[in-house]
Amino acid sequence: MAYLGRMTENRPELWIDADACPVRDEVFRVAERLSLVVHVVSNGARGIRLPAADWIRRVIVPEGPDAADDWIAEHIRRHDVCITADIPLAARCLQREARALAPNGRVWTTDNIGSALAGREVARHLREIGATTRGPAPMGGADRSRFLSALEAEVQSAIRAATAPVIRLWRPLED
Repeated sequence: MAYLGRMTENRPELWIDADACPVRDEVFRVAERLSLVVHVVSNGARGIRLPAADWIRRVIVPEGPDAADDWIAEHIRRHDVCITADIPLAARCLQREARALAPNGRVWTTDNIGSALAGREVARHLREIGATTRGPAPMGGADRSRFLSALEAEVQSAIRAATAPVIRLWRPLED
């Protein structure tokens, strides 16, 4: 794989859960600057316009509940970064040792994903019993700025982790 002569096999890739992602353009700008591959995964129900670039990969999955999420969770690799507002998908990415970032700039980690999943379940239950719940707040300029800052930090950290040499602090005794 070669883009601008800098891409290597061990560089992280970006994965966008694209059907309702408001920050695709921001992801494309960062990926182009850092020479990273971006996978834009959607069910194809909505036409998503993408820039013509060899480092942007369009993935259209069959329609169905969670089809795009399932595809991302099956293909994402360690150190890759997934951009998603879907908390269960973020949890699945973390299980695969990838990183997950919400469009509002919230970084999903193993420390905060459990409470987010629990909160999601509580909200679902409240909706089922007829309680009025509010959806996510609309994206604002501060959210985009927070997202760009978090994306930059996560990508830089992923690049360092993916390209760091493996250091062994011990070695097994020889027989």
